[in-house]
Amino acid sequence: MLEPNGPLPPEIYWRRRALAIGVGLVALLVLIWIVTSLRGGGDSSDTTAAASSSSLSATSTAAASGSSKASSTSEPSGSSAAESTSGDSTSATESGSGAPTTPASGAPAVPPGQCPDQSLALKATVEQPTYQAGQEPVFGIVITNISTAACARDLGAGLQQALVYSLDGSQRLWSNADCYPNATPDMRTLAPGQQAAFTVKWSGTNSAPDCAGERTPVPPGAYTVVAQLGALRSAPEPFNIA
Repeated sequence: MLEPNGPLPPEIYWRRRALAIGVGLVALLVLIWIVTSLRGGGDSSDTTAAASSSSLSATSTAAASGSSKASSTSEPSGSSAAESTSGDSTSATESGSGAPTTPASGAPAVPPGQCPDQSLALKATVEQPTYQAGQEPVFGIVITNISTAACARDLGAGLQQALVYSLDGSQRLWSNADCYPNATPDMRTLAPGQQAAFTVKWSGTNSAPDCAGERTPVPPGAYTVVAQLGALRSAPEPFNIA
């Protein structure tokens, strides 16, 4: 049965059989390769999907952990009161009166119903940039209602301060509240944008709380003045004594 039968020589029939068997083997190998490739691709896809799912879960966990963090702020310290102060109010908006103010800890809390600190801006001014030794520098304290509603606030001299510091702010030299405290209240109602301006004169000598110690003239040099109202402090304003 295996012997080829036909008019052609037997070699031709053997060659045809070998060719048919070879083609069949090649087709079988191709089919096996296709099936193996498909299985490998499916496993890779599953692995990739699992890795993506794991990465997404880790990212979500990290985001949830990060969103639970909170920040805190601290406030610098300060003091309150007033010395020889005179004042009047104006509704004109002064350039720079909206400068940020720094709350000072340790100052009396604002009574309920009065303008909160965040509704007010505080600015210190100097009448002239340079004073000769022996002259009395004149400082200004400008309080502005920066809110959109009228509100009342006690602006009494006992709650206001002008403080002189060394230029770097490391040494407190004088406050108008040290030797001339004043507890007289001065309730003012300020419309939006309205200002109350006050003037303070400095004798040019140093001072300490409760007027303790000897007062001596401050030597020539560069200094700054800071305005304070209760817990609000202005930015420092520089000036010179020649």
